[in-house]
Amino acid sequence: MDTSQLLKGVLDLAVLSVLASDDAYGYHIVRTLREAGLEEVGDASVYGTLRRLYRSGKLTSYVKPSDEGPHRKYYGLNAEGRDHLEAGTKTWKSFTETLDALLEGATR
Repeated sequence: MDTSQLLKGVLDLAVLSVLASDDAYGYHIVRTLREAGLEEVGDASVYGTLRRLYRSGKLTSYVKPSDEGPHRKYYGLNAEGRDHLEAGTKTWKSFTETLDALLEGATR
C-alpha cells in the first residue's frame, strides 16, 4: 500500500495533533511526526500544511529568537483549530472503525 497517499489525506490531522499539546516550530513538528512513525513525511509537505492551516484561520503564529541560528516561527492551535482537530478525530475514528470491520470480514 502506498502510505504516502494515506499521509496526504491525514497530514492536517497529524499536524494539528502535534500542536494540541504545545506550540512548535516547523522542523520540530516534522521530527515529532517522523519519531511517531510517519517516516515518509516530507519537510515541504509539513511547511505547506502549516501555511495552509494558518491562512484558513486554524493556527496562530509568532516568531521567537533562536540561540542556534535564525529566528523560528512557532505555530499554535486556536479555538477554530481545536474544533477542527476534534471534528477530524471523530471522522478518523469512525472511518477506521468502518474499515476495520470491512477488513475483518474480508479475512474470514
